[in-house]
Amino acid sequence: MALIVVLILLLIMTLLGLASLRGTLLEERMTANMFDRSLGFQAAEAALRQGEAVAAALTVLPTGNTCSNGVCPPPTNGLDRSLGTTDWQPATALAGNTLAVPEADDLQYLVEYLGEFNTTPKCDAILGPNGRPKDPLCKANVYRISSRYSAEGRASVTLQSVLRIPSP
Repeated sequence: MALIVVLILLLIMTLLGLASLRGTLLEERMTANMFDRSLGFQAAEAALRQGEAVAAALTVLPTGNTCSNGVCPPPTNGLDRSLGTTDWQPATALAGNTLAVPEADDLQYLVEYLGEFNTTPKCDAILGPNGRPKDPLCKANVYRISSRYSAEGRASVTLQSVLRIPSP
């Protein structure tokens, strides 16, 4: 009788050990995925900052229908170029971080000029002597910057920001 009780207890302990092991393996996979996504997010954010620097340095506004070096003119008919694959510009990989960005093509950005807009409602109603709004910060060029990190077998991350730069 004692042998049967011990065998049943041993079986219960084995099942508890297996259930605990399964939970631990699941938690380890979740942690690895979160780590991978964090690396991808950091890489995509670095590309986003590169795109913002490109937009801030633009001296000539993009025109026409084609993109050049990752900088695109205003979209037509609600076109969101960030959904496509042809106009993206490769970004510089993070320095010394081969774990996050092993290939240069995995990290890209896209700058879309959206047009000139008022920074505050009706700020352009009061004009100065030059015919432009009296408030020098009334008008701003608006850009949508998109970045993405996508590598085979890794977490994919896409980020977007909107940048307003006061018009000259």
